[in-house]
Amino acid sequence: MKNKKVIVLSLGGSMINGSAGFNLDFLKNFRAFILKQIKKGYCFIIVCGGGRVCREYQGAAKMVGINKDIDLDWIGIFTTHFNANFMRILFGKLAQEEIIKKETDKIKWTKPLLFSGGWKPGHSTDYDAVILAKKYGAKIVVNLSNIEYVYDKDPNKFADAQKIENINWQEFRKIVGTKWVPGANLPFDPIASREAQKNKLKVAVINGKNLIELEKLISGEGKIVGTIIS
Repeated sequence: MKNKKVIVLSLGGSMINGSAGFNLDFLKNFRAFILKQIKKGYCFIIVCGGGRVCREYQGAAKMVGINKDIDLDWIGIFTTHFNANFMRILFGKLAQEEIIKKETDKIKWTKPLLFSGGWKPGHSTDYDAVILAKKYGAKIVVNLSNIEYVYDKDPNKFADAQKIENINWQEFRKIVGTKWVPGANLPFDPIASREAQKNKLKVAVINGKNLIELEKLISGEGKIVGTIIS
């Protein structure tokens, strides 16, 4: 998609299908939002995570004795493929007919929307989003999940956790560590963070339910509710 404004979205699986089931309000609002942005000339690469469905399958596998990280990762990857195809179908003819399943896939991108799932064990779909941003010349990856900010520690465990509005990669990587664990619930995975820092890429973490913040980020108008990592 040459001469087009490309934005890469890392869409958390929890936004598609959360703890209470399908997030129908989000799906409707997200679809309307993307259609509006396409009319403005934007194109999107949307990398879908596995979310709750991924963790449920991985949990079941562990209960019957499957504990190898590589096996659990493959389970997670296949759930992302299902989610990516589900989202692709919601956009009909505006979406490329096939999703990206691995880094070496050669897809002639001709439509406004290109969807991807996970690629290989050892990282999350955040990493795939970073690599696609580099490949297609996007300047920012937007991580849409169920949190508004990155915190200096887990706010569910520590009452004194502090929200972060801006942070550099060196400091952020101290928070998320260096090792990827299948099914880990992190604001941006350690392997993806390493690649983003290496490629001097900016990442925004935004609550997917607040699409007005995503619009502000895209348009460059106003301060967003969210975290910028650069």
